[in-house]
Amino acid sequence: MADLKVTIAGVELANPLIAASGTFGFGHEYAEFYPLSTLGGISCKGITLKERPGNPPPRIAETPSGMLNAVGLQNPGVDHFIEHDLPWLRQQGTAVIANIAGNTPEDYCAMAEKLSDTDVDMIEMNISCPNVKQGGVQFGTSCAGVGSITAAVRKYCKKPLMVKLSPNVADIGEIAAAAEASGADAISLINTLTGMRIDIRTRRPIIRNNTGGLSGPAVFPVAVRMVWQASQRVKIPVVGLGGIATWQDAAEMLLAGASALQIGTVLFTDPYAPVKILDGLNRFLDEQGLASVTELTGGVRPW
Repeated sequence: MADLKVTIAGVELANPLIAASGTFGFGHEYAEFYPLSTLGGISCKGITLKERPGNPPPRIAETPSGMLNAVGLQNPGVDHFIEHDLPWLRQQGTAVIANIAGNTPEDYCAMAEKLSDTDVDMIEMNISCPNVKQGGVQFGTSCAGVGSITAAVRKYCKKPLMVKLSPNVADIGEIAAAAEASGADAISLINTLTGMRIDIRTRRPIIRNNTGGLSGPAVFPVAVRMVWQASQRVKIPVVGLGGIATWQDAAEMLLAGASALQIGTVLFTDPYAPVKILDGLNRFLDEQGLASVTELTGGVRPW
């Protein structure tokens, strides 16, 4: 069998599969299905400086080949995570990635500082959040915004820092380069695409927030394209996500340039998806005569 180990920003993972933030909670529920050590890592539910109740319902809806969500980062806050969830996670035999979100640079910096004094393996910074100091513009939609927030957090972050990029931009390569230049140790992409559906009977959006994040197989081709473009521009590791549901998807994303993968929306319909993906990936690597999964990364041959 091929070697499935990968290293992301100095953190060794037993395999390239990471549970994506927001789809796996803090792992408690999925531990009832299989040992969490099956996964290379867990990117925990996005946490904020203080507890957040999230958006009012309805806030999740199915769409063709995917789902819309506007949960609104419901979470118990960083201190609760450190005190109650992290100790249990550390016993599960997998890498722990703390995903952070905020509305001001100070929020992010404060969380990075707190988490740097814990034994999380990595911090993933979700920059698809509205910067209230800049009139609600997302941190992640301009090179200046990405560079500014990454540089600010880098000063407080003693852990490897992975920046999660928004796809709602004109040039993902430029955004990726800005994150790298400002101190990111890795990047992950793509976060959800902004979408909307309307109930034609009530004439209201089907989500109370009006718009939501589109995820699932529908976004996979966009994710593959953006991972490929970003990987052409940076030397730091790229973690690919967005609609991965099968081992074939996983292999494709690795070929596009990803060094590791995050598995998200498919978990809602099939919690065993990571187990199936790993099994299929193993068999594929053997078929291809590859000694390591790392040999797939960036292996695409453009026309």
